[in-house]
Amino acid sequence: MTILDRHILRQFFRLLLLTMLSFTLLYLIVDFFGRIRMFLSNDATVEQIASYFLYSMPQTVSLTVPVAMLLATLLSFSLLSKNNEIVAMKSSGVSIYRISCPLLIAAVLIAVCSFFFNEFITPAANAKAEYIKLVEVQKQQKGVFKRDQIWCRTGNAIYNFAYFNPSTNTLSGISVNYFDNTFHLTARIDARSARWTPKGWELRDLLVTSFHPGDFPVIEKMPSKIVDLPESPSELMAVQKEPDEMGFLELKEYVDKLKAQGFDPGQFVADMHGKIAFVAVNIILALIGVAFSLRSERSGGVALSIGAGIVIGFSYWIVFAFCLSLGRAMTIPPILAAWLANIILGIAAVVMYLRVRT
Repeated sequence: MTILDRHILRQFFRLLLLTMLSFTLLYLIVDFFGRIRMFLSNDATVEQIASYFLYSMPQTVSLTVPVAMLLATLLSFSLLSKNNEIVAMKSSGVSIYRISCPLLIAAVLIAVCSFFFNEFITPAANAKAEYIKLVEVQKQQKGVFKRDQIWCRTGNAIYNFAYFNPSTNTLSGISVNYFDNTFHLTARIDARSARWTPKGWELRDLLVTSFHPGDFPVIEKMPSKIVDLPESPSELMAVQKEPDEMGFLELKEYVDKLKAQGFDPGQFVADMHGKIAFVAVNIILALIGVAFSLRSERSGGVALSIGAGIVIGFSYWIVFAFCLSLGRAMTIPPILAAWLANIILGIAAVVMYLRVRT
């Protein structure tokens, strides 16, 4: 690594940390005032409030890294241009592509680190923050998500299901186990699906197995049956584990399991590929940052670079979220939905980068 590389990277990482810290603090302040009424109405303690926002920070950092990457790149090269350092480097025979090389390598490393951060730290922190909000503060009962199954207990029954679709209020892959007061299994119901009705959950295509002491189990097949499960769809929303609480590998395992059981993984496919696309955009934004800031080497334009970074970064957020919602609704193929914003931005980045005057 040359002295020039170290100089560029030192300035870049200093600006990256500054922008990440600024965006994280701004996001947490806005989120605090948006949720403070909920905490106060539930008599949350200071420790619970502090813990919630502490565990929310990894998610905030994950969301702000791409915008921070773009702004840090724009500011780094804008400052180099403003101080005529770019002109001096080019006069010494160093091309723009060579000048930007260490920063692009850093962008790749940051993308890889972001993936592992989002894989192992962010999901666990999100799950803990959600638990604090729903269970410790709002005093809701929350089921347990384990081995790609959601388990709940109500009265003398323990039931689980593979997937809850809130848009249609349906369950898939349901098993209900009934126990007596001595916790001996008395009956079991296995159903392919369930639909919420005014009378309760209507299980369809089910097998009912009754267990009697000293006798063989009795199995009965039924097309449908109303089962008394007290949780409504709105209450199950608190039980369903969200994609933000799962890493890429966990989501992939869940999607594969749903496919193997014959269920439509739907939105989870888009979210799974979105986890890769969202960290890969760091490299694309670095390309855009270099190309945009060097469009006019003599002008510098630090204020313009900051404005452009904010506009481009938040525009990507909006387009990415919109495309992802289309993929979850199966309006467009989930894989295309996850990568569409990156494809559009990537083409623009490559064209802009190749047109930079070397």
